[in-house]
Amino acid sequence: MEPIEISQLQQHIDRFANKEVYVHLETTNGAYASHNNQEAYNVGAFIRNAKVIYQRGQVVGAGTTYRVGLKLDIGWIYAEGVNQFELVGDTGVLMAGHDREGRLMVALQISETPFE
Repeated sequence: MEPIEISQLQQHIDRFANKEVYVHLETTNGAYASHNNQEAYNVGAFIRNAKVIYQRGQVVGAGTTYRVGLKLDIGWIYAEGVNQFELVGDTGVLMAGHDREGRLMVALQISETPFE
């Protein structure tokens, strides 16, 4: 995965605007929280193969973490804390946020084909 450079990632997100695409979004602190503190809450969210059409995508932020939002007719999908991305062939882009120890905290993936 590559560190985010806003204009480069923005171009890839723009490629999928106004097309029917599949979205994968997950967040987690999972077992990371309870391993360090038994009192900590484990939280997470997961959605896979949500079929959407977004009018525009936007990458915002500065420094080391970014927010990626996808504007739908009826609202937004967004991932906060993204710091890396990679292309998935010609049909998708994967964005992820990892903590200082390299553990996955958030992932957002856009694809023209369903995820397996």
